[in-house]
Amino acid sequence: MKRRTFLTAAGAAMVGMQFPIRLASAQEKVIRFAMPQDFTRVYTFVTVEYSQGQRDYISMVNAKGGVNGYQILADVTDHANDLPRALEAYERAKAQGALLVDPLSTPVARALVPRATADKINLITAFSGRSDAADGETFPFVFPMSPNYWTQAGLLIDFFRQQDGDLKGKKICFVHIDTPFGKEPIPVLEALAAKQGFTVQAFPYTPPGNDQSAIWPQVRRAKPDWVVFWGAGVGQTVALTEAIRNGIPMNRVSSSVWLSESDMDVVGRAQAAGVIKLEPCASGRSPKLIQDIIKTVIEPGKGAGDKAKVGTAYYNYGVMMAALMVEGVRKAFEKAPNGPIDGPWLNAGLTSISNFEAEGLIPPTTVTTTDHQGGGRCRIARWDGAKFAPATDWFSANQDVVWAEIKKSTDAFKASGK
Repeated sequence: MKRRTFLTAAGAAMVGMQFPIRLASAQEKVIRFAMPQDFTRVYTFVTVEYSQGQRDYISMVNAKGGVNGYQILADVTDHANDLPRALEAYERAKAQGALLVDPLSTPVARALVPRATADKINLITAFSGRSDAADGETFPFVFPMSPNYWTQAGLLIDFFRQQDGDLKGKKICFVHIDTPFGKEPIPVLEALAAKQGFTVQAFPYTPPGNDQSAIWPQVRRAKPDWVVFWGAGVGQTVALTEAIRNGIPMNRVSSSVWLSESDMDVVGRAQAAGVIKLEPCASGRSPKLIQDIIKTVIEPGKGAGDKAKVGTAYYNYGVMMAALMVEGVRKAFEKAPNGPIDGPWLNAGLTSISNFEAEGLIPPTTVTTTDHQGGGRCRIARWDGAKFAPATDWFSANQDVVWAEIKKSTDAFKASGK
């Protein structure tokens, strides 16, 4: 497995290009983050942009002196969404002293939960992994730190309700990749359907989703009031292309968080105008934190990838998560300035994050020992043909249903260990 280790990010982030290897010596004051992610199989450009944002943020932090005299070392590898490779990368990261691992993959994150818990290494599962990992008491070393898929489903349904006034008698079609990630929202959708009186019709497609031609005519014939498509990578662009081809009104079509400007470049920016998505952080280059990265990292030529991708949704997701991780380090130093610098030390910091907004990039986020989701706030954004424009303020919704599902799932986990 090729390893790309970054202390100050440099060069391009496109897969296959060469990266400078930067290994920490025993004398250096570093805090190691491991980012074994899928650059080559399923998530491809999603991961490239996400990782680019993470590394650019870390480069900015390091350029400004790091945290309490420590530099953040980001060790990036490609696990290609392959479990044996991912487990190998995790074990290597553990041996090298990583305090945190971010695999950006639901199957990988699920497989790593028992190891990370036993090893007391903080497992970041942003927009991936188990939705019930929001329960910090059950999963003390697993951190979504972002709206999980149950919360995302609840937010979308509440937005639909806001638009229509009432969902009683309405029909929602749910087109999803046929994987645990794709099926994840279904229990919450069904619970809300029973509560609010709408119906849900699910249309699964075979991974990775590059052929959905038989599904979308069925969706069209169902005459839905709303359509939600739920996938990642190629499955998203294919779904949106097929929705357009079948004449589904874009202003009645929504994605989870996994929709970006890069997807629109594939689909056609003008054709997709009107489609909505969940937005966990601001997109674009206007947020102060993105401007700081441009000034400190991009303009001096030290960026981790294509400058054109700075400010895309996926890039900003990476910045968002890196900012939360580093905030956890800052909080850990506040609580225990002399360490020991280990997984439990960082865990105490991560669970002390309070009303953190990353200078306006994200909604106020608080992570506690009981709530690892961070409050479950998001906003709805609508594609206007050139950019994602906010359609709502940050909000949370249907958390009673979401946490009922979390408790049901964690009870089952405690009983079976699965």
